Amino acid sequence: MSGTVEQRVALITGANRGLGFAIAEGLGRQGMHVLVAGRDSYAVETAANKLRRDGIAATASRLDVTDPASVVRALADAGKKWGRLDVLVNNAGIAIDRGQLATNPDFEKVRATLETNLLGAWRCSAAAVSEMKKNNYGRIVNITSHLGSVSTMSDTNVAYRVSKAGLNALTRVLAAEVKGEGILVNACSPGRMNTRMAYGETSRSPEEGATTPIWLATLPADGPTGGLFADGKPLDW
Repeated sequence: MSGTVEQRVALITGANRGLGFAIAEGLGRQGMHVLVAGRDSYAVETAANKLRRDGIAATASRLDVTDPASVVRALADAGKKWGRLDVLVNNAGIAIDRGQLATNPDFEKVRATLETNLLGAWRCSAAAVSEMKKNNYGRIVNITSHLGSVSTMSDTNVAYRVSKAGLNALTRVLAAEVKGEGILVNACSPGRMNTRMAYGETSRSPEEGATTPIWLATLPADGPTGGLFADGKPLDW
């Protein structure tokens, strides 16, 4: 099944497994053509094949969010091949500083975390907006975390917390910038899920965590923008 002018096209980063895969599957079941994006060509092709076997229109997309050239190429290719890009879900992320304190930082981990969780999403969003503006329609969903909420900010995991707090701020800046152009930008916290990043502390499955991102990716024109959500409800920033 190929993409058409009528069919929405969604690109999900970090979609070869876990939450990203669950989001891709959910959007695909709603009739979208999903672009399964990730760094590992074999992994994203394997994931896309699995979705296709289940009757979902899916294409593998090699994309490294830390590589500016890779981002520009992947997003431009999406627009050129399918004629549109309607949805971007910035799901790719890393959590490599468990227990790290701000007073004793490992700046290599800080740099790597910001590069992926904040700058990676920023690069993808900037490239996606250029494609979305062509059709005056777009939905950008940033996968954040309760650890990035300033209202409940605490110590440890400092690089991860700061990266997600920055992503929340970026969400609001982007939402304000594209207001009136048919593009809605929101962030959501999926909660602690059964994924590699959970360190065994889980309360839900990736499929359960995907519910709110899928809702935000399919909002009507009068839907919210610049918001932070969990389980379909607004969260404190």
